[in-house]
Amino acid sequence: MRTDDFDYELPPERIAQHPIEPRDAARLLVDRGPGRAPDHRHVRDLPELLAPGDLLVVNDSRVIPARLGLFRSSGGAVELLLLESLGEDRWEVLARPARKLRTGEVLRDAAGAPVAEIGSRTEAGDTLIVRLLDPGAPDRLGAMPLPPYITAPLAEQERYQTVYSDRPGSAAAPTAGLHFTPALLDRLAERGVGLARVELMVGLDTFKPIATDDPADHIIHTERYRVPPATVEACRNARRVVAVGTTAVRALESAAATGSPEGRSSLYIRAPYDWKVVDVLLTNFHLPRTTLLLMIDAFVGPRWRDLYAAALEADYRFLSFGDAMLLTREAP
Repeated sequence: MRTDDFDYELPPERIAQHPIEPRDAARLLVDRGPGRAPDHRHVRDLPELLAPGDLLVVNDSRVIPARLGLFRSSGGAVELLLLESLGEDRWEVLARPARKLRTGEVLRDAAGAPVAEIGSRTEAGDTLIVRLLDPGAPDRLGAMPLPPYITAPLAEQERYQTVYSDRPGSAAAPTAGLHFTPALLDRLAERGVGLARVELMVGLDTFKPIATDDPADHIIHTERYRVPPATVEACRNARRVVAVGTTAVRALESAAATGSPEGRSSLYIRAPYDWKVVDVLLTNFHLPRTTLLLMIDAFVGPRWRDLYAAALEADYRFLSFGDAMLLTREAP
C-alpha cells in the first residue's frame, strides 16, 4: 500500500465553497455494492433508505471560533488555529507561519493588546503550545476554522455547526452532520430509526494530508472521544449501526477496540481492519491522500475509486460543504 494509491484528481470547481440550503437538499450517492452502479438521491431521502431498528450515531461536538489572527512585535501577521485546550489557558495550536516564532514571544491583537505567549513545540514538531493571556480571545477575536480550501466568506457562523452540536471543543466541524435538519431527524424517528450520540473533539488529522510515501509511516494525532454507556447499549441492540461521519466512526471503533468509553484515540483505520461496530457510513467526499480516504478504503474496499469517479462525473460537490455518500461496509 502506497500513499499514491489514495490520490485522485479533484478539479477546483468541484470543491463546494458555500453550504447548500436547506441542509438536507445535499445530494447523496448511495453505494449499492460491488458491480452495481450507485443510486443518486438526496440526504432528505434517508428515511426511505434506512429501516426501523437502524441506529444513527452522530458526533455532537461543537466547533469553537478557533482561528485567531494576531501580530508579532515586528508587525508580522500570525494565524493561530486552536486545536485543543490543555487546561490553565494553555492550548495546542497550529501556527502559520511557525518557523520564526520563539518561546516566550507574545502575540498581540490589532489594537496592541497581548493575547498569546508562545511556548514549546510539541513532540510531533508540527504544533505549538501557547498560553492565552486573554482567555476570552476566541470569543472576542476568533473566526470559524473553515478549511483553507474554502475561500468564500461564511455568511452565518452557525452554518458550520450541526443542529445537534453540544459541548464546544472541536477545531473543525464533523461535516457529514451538517446535512441534518430537525425536521429530517423527526422523520427518521417516525420511521423507527434510533439516534445516539458520541463525542470526538475534531483535531489536526481531520485535515492533515499524509506526507509519507508509505501511509503506515504516517503519525496520527490523538483526539479526545467519549461514547456514553447508553450509546454502547443502543449499538448492541441495533439492526445496523449507521455512523454519521468519520469522526463518529473513530469514536465508536476506538471505544470498542480499547474497551474504554472515553479517552484519547490514536486509532488509525486502514485496510485490513477488523470492524467491530459500524455497518453503514454516511460521509462527505474527502481530500486525496488523507487518513479519511484510507478509512473509506478499509470500509468499502477499492471500489471507493468507482464511487468517487461516479460522483465527479455527476457533478457532485466535494469536501466540507459538499454532498455526501451512503456506504455499506464491505463484507469480510
